[in-house]
Amino acid sequence: MGIIAAQSPVHARALADLVGNGDASIPQAVAGALLPLVTQLEHLDVEIKEADAAIARLAKADPVANALMSIPGIGPVTASALVASVGDPSGFSGPRQFAAFLGLVPRQNSSGGKPRLGRISKMGNAYLRKLLVVGAHAVLFHRARHADPLRCWAQKLMETKPFKLVAVAIANKLARIAYAVMTTGTSYRAAKA
Repeated sequence: MGIIAAQSPVHARALADLVGNGDASIPQAVAGALLPLVTQLEHLDVEIKEADAAIARLAKADPVANALMSIPGIGPVTASALVASVGDPSGFSGPRQFAAFLGLVPRQNSSGGKPRLGRISKMGNAYLRKLLVVGAHAVLFHRARHADPLRCWAQKLMETKPFKLVAVAIANKLARIAYAVMTTGTSYRAAKA
């Protein structure tokens, strides 16, 4: 039809708007064939919004998830996933073991008393690791507006390290903070820088 669009949800929505609005450049037969897909996409959007609202309500009702949401970069989805996946954090010996459970600690290749840290292990819960890394990206994108120690530390790292490496380091720190919040039952309070 001569309409070229990149593959992504944003571009699919733009094409759906063209079909839904009855654009003259799209033949009527093609628009009629695509209209059921457009309505299905609209229903899917409504169902996703309802599911997000339900997750947010459940996270606010749960005291542990509510405390986890006080951590920068952790929203209702991440908080509810942490509560559902971890349950009782007392099964971990400490925050490093919790971060290792998520696959966010560097591999250690030590020899002769000389520690060498490598890439993160990526062993463990991939879904929670992904959620924490996405939350770390949010922390990094909004670091200029805040002056808490976490974001100041991130700013110092950004001066010498690449963005994604810093994001994984912050995800590691967020996992350790989440462990502390889950074991103490208190909300996160950022210390003054």
